[in-house]
Amino acid sequence: MMSYMAGEQIEVELVITPGCPNATATRDLLRAALLAADLAATPIRVSVVRSQREAESRGFVGSPTILINGVDPFAEAGRPAGLACRLYRDSAGVNGLPSAEQLPSVDQLREALIRTVDHKRSG
Repeated sequence: MMSYMAGEQIEVELVITPGCPNATATRDLLRAALLAADLAATPIRVSVVRSQREAESRGFVGSPTILINGVDPFAEAGRPAGLACRLYRDSAGVNGLPSAEQLPSVDQLREALIRTVDHKRSG
């Protein structure tokens, strides 16, 4: 596995609604994914969206939302902004059909982190 730790700086933000039942689990998944991507020292900033107006101004499509360098790696076109719980698509799914999960997997998060670092290096 490549080591990305030395000199790499990325921003990771966990955006949630008040009382989000998946906030702690998502933070734990992010920590595990950062460790797996050799980015364990990366801090996770937590932001709380408290109103529909704020959700719309941020383009927030549900809690929890993960932003890496300000980009939602799991964005789906056409999703309306709002104060809602969010489901993540699993392309592997069941019987070859996509399924929805409450949270992305550690592997999906690790891949998103590595893509971001690789893109930053090449750009």
